[in-house]
Amino acid sequence: MQAVGLVPPCIIPPMSVSASKNPSEFDPRRPLGSLLEVLRGLFFAPKRFFVEFSAEGSLREPILFVLLVSAVSAIFRLALVAVFGVFLGDLSASGLGISAVQALVYVALSPVLVGLFAAVYLLSLRTFMGATGDYRQVYRLLAYAYGALILLPFPVINAFAFTYAMLILVTVGVRYVYRASFLTALLTALVGYVPSALLFLTLTVYVTGFIFGR
Repeated sequence: MQAVGLVPPCIIPPMSVSASKNPSEFDPRRPLGSLLEVLRGLFFAPKRFFVEFSAEGSLREPILFVLLVSAVSAIFRLALVAVFGVFLGDLSASGLGISAVQALVYVALSPVLVGLFAAVYLLSLRTFMGATGDYRQVYRLLAYAYGALILLPFPVINAFAFTYAMLILVTVGVRYVYRASFLTALLTALVGYVPSALLFLTLTVYVTGFIFGR
């Protein structure tokens, strides 16, 4: 009788698949490259960005993203202040110093500002969608929508940057993250947008003078 040998099971070692981070999540290990990836998604493919976005997760990455966006925006603003100052012949060390302090205050307060936005939008979300979402989730969503405010220092464009971030991107975010209807997402974003805009103007214009300088 022919002995039948035991055939060992074919064990295929698992492929070393690097658990790639969500493309909609900022990666602090490569800040500039990840910043550009997130901004590309926000400006050129917002629907895809929020379809792939996870509301669950740490606040560390969104907060670092907000700080980096604010820092880059502040650098742009200081550069524009210097350029216009030279062009108009009224550049002074004291004026540049004041602008630098305003920029630092803006950067430092930006995560707090997003936190205030999150409280407003969470209230709106609960109004239209019941017990959907929590503060952490809304903060994460708004922190990435805040990325559009990197355009804040640029004249003319800055008038649309806040609306794009806090109305259009939030509408898209609520629509696809919480599977809401378009009308519900729009109303949620719109109701949160008005008080957030007033809060934003109060902080950036009257407190830090970041947009126009004072």
